[in-house]
Amino acid sequence: MKWNRGLVVILYATFAAATSVAGGRQISGKRSNPSAACFEAQQQLGEAVVDTLPLNQTVVELNWSQTCVQEPYCIISPTDAQHVSEAIKIIKSHNVKFATRSGGHSPNPGWSSIGKEGILIDMSKFNQVSLSGDGQVASIGPGLRWGQVTSVLEQQGAAVVGGRLPDVGVGGLILGGGYHHVSGQYGLAADNVHNFEIVLSDGSIKNANAQENEDLFWALKGGGPNFGIVTRYDLKTIPVGAIWCQLNIYAPGQALEVLDAFTEWQTNGASDLKSTIGLIMGLDTVTVGLLYFEPADQPEAFRPFYDLEPLQVAIPPTNATLSFLNEVLGGAFPFTPLRHDYRGISSRIDGNTTKEVYQHWVERALAVRESTGASQIFGIQHVPSELAKQGVAKGGNPLGIPEEDQLWWTTLVDWEDATQDDVVRSVSIETENYWLQLGEERGLRIPFLYMNDASRDQNPIATYGAENVNRLKQIAKKYDPTEFFQKLQYGGFLLSKA
Repeated sequence: MKWNRGLVVILYATFAAATSVAGGRQISGKRSNPSAACFEAQQQLGEAVVDTLPLNQTVVELNWSQTCVQEPYCIISPTDAQHVSEAIKIIKSHNVKFATRSGGHSPNPGWSSIGKEGILIDMSKFNQVSLSGDGQVASIGPGLRWGQVTSVLEQQGAAVVGGRLPDVGVGGLILGGGYHHVSGQYGLAADNVHNFEIVLSDGSIKNANAQENEDLFWALKGGGPNFGIVTRYDLKTIPVGAIWCQLNIYAPGQALEVLDAFTEWQTNGASDLKSTIGLIMGLDTVTVGLLYFEPADQPEAFRPFYDLEPLQVAIPPTNATLSFLNEVLGGAFPFTPLRHDYRGISSRIDGNTTKEVYQHWVERALAVRESTGASQIFGIQHVPSELAKQGVAKGGNPLGIPEEDQLWWTTLVDWEDATQDDVVRSVSIETENYWLQLGEERGLRIPFLYMNDASRDQNPIATYGAENVNRLKQIAKKYDPTEFFQKLQYGGFLLSKA
């Protein structure tokens, strides 16, 4: 007897629904059925796209942070937008929780992973980069990492505003805004998107740009995973070729001098928007990367650092490429299997406050390392007023970043033992609270929180301003009237929590 494939799916789904465990989770009155959903997905999309038990552990463990490694009921690895459309329809019909993973670089549990209660949509096969005939637009798949994008485009004489670290995925970075080395000149990565190809909650495939679905286009430029699954990013290219760089290593005892030099650069040298500085203050070393986005010979913007004697010049002054910079940063931030966490805050610039907060942080970070072995860094990102102005000039975004010079503090925390999560994370939480306290007292606080630096318990969208949040919610309701992405998406910075 020859079985009809569609009949097999229907019979299996019916049987699975009838025999699913009594503890199955219910949403909106309908029982969740991952077993039936995974079976139907494999029947419709094929075994090459849908991996069921036993799962390929290499794919399961692609997440950067061990806080995020979970084993889903099945993994759907689509290769085109139509596959994503079918996956959404199946997930919706079976009321199953799901997570979507681009590069998996978020350390927040559930943002790009899910356990046996749901399905993982792994976007890693969306790995194409192409350049338009006139070289003005690069089309990029969400499954790529920024190091790959930079390398491919550089070979074609092109560049885009993207991620600073080569292992960071394309999708999450852009949907959170996307701070880059050249954001002072060109704005965030999201501000440089020409078009989003996106699959909505009803399975329809749409484009969002300045002429088509303009409200959705605005919302996607920093509004997070609240509107659909983006299957292609078309980014405007920028004229960046050779760059000048120097990498200095300082002793911890020089930390306050380094901060003084950094503040002086923020106040004066940073007005040259071609200059930017990567400042990473660890517990054993302080690393300063001086970057100038055109060939140069000791740019005057970095004058405060030229008289500060480093412990080591790791990279002497040189004219190089973005790919070279990626190699350096990839070595500094290796893709290691540890537990990780971020945290962020924004502030007006005040050198004394920055030093006070650093001293508060380093005392606690050293004590926690003594008891747990955890490594932590204290990072300062300079954000010139031009960054926000570029966002406005390029059609606007929902972030609500004030048009003034500011800094975004962030931290990266690395450790091994899950039982030590709370004590390790307490350092960054206490540091944030201390900075908030000083900011309120001294009139330095900026309420904006950059999504891509935010920790699991922070609420970046809520800092975008009431008007922008309300507009985002209206747009989400228009394009996702059943609240599919709010109710069935397992994690992420969701509008329903803002």
